[in-house]
Amino acid sequence: MVNHTHYTYRIRWSEEDDQFVGLCTELPSLSWLADTHQEALEGILSLVADVVVDMEAEGETPPTPLSERHYSGRFNVRIPPEKHRELAIKAAEENISLNRLVSDRLANA
Repeated sequence: MVNHTHYTYRIRWSEEDDQFVGLCTELPSLSWLADTHQEALEGILSLVADVVVDMEAEGETPPTPLSERHYSGRFNVRIPPEKHRELAIKAAEENISLNRLVSDRLANA
């Protein structure tokens, strides 16, 4: 059973709707509009709880919360050869690995 409170929630202002929008990252098709930040949060929490119950009742598996997923710490990124060369040179000049250079830049982005 998935604990819906472990999902990733965000509340943002929508100029178009002139209301706050509650969103759930793991279930991006869902949203909740409300006049206040708190109402948007309460609304999306309730909606997601209902959807998770419905999914489980229908034998579907709700998405695993991002906070509970395993991450290896590795991912591949394709970049133009010129950028790869530029980064490799920069790493060599700083006497660090290319991986360390890119990791540091991502962390500081």
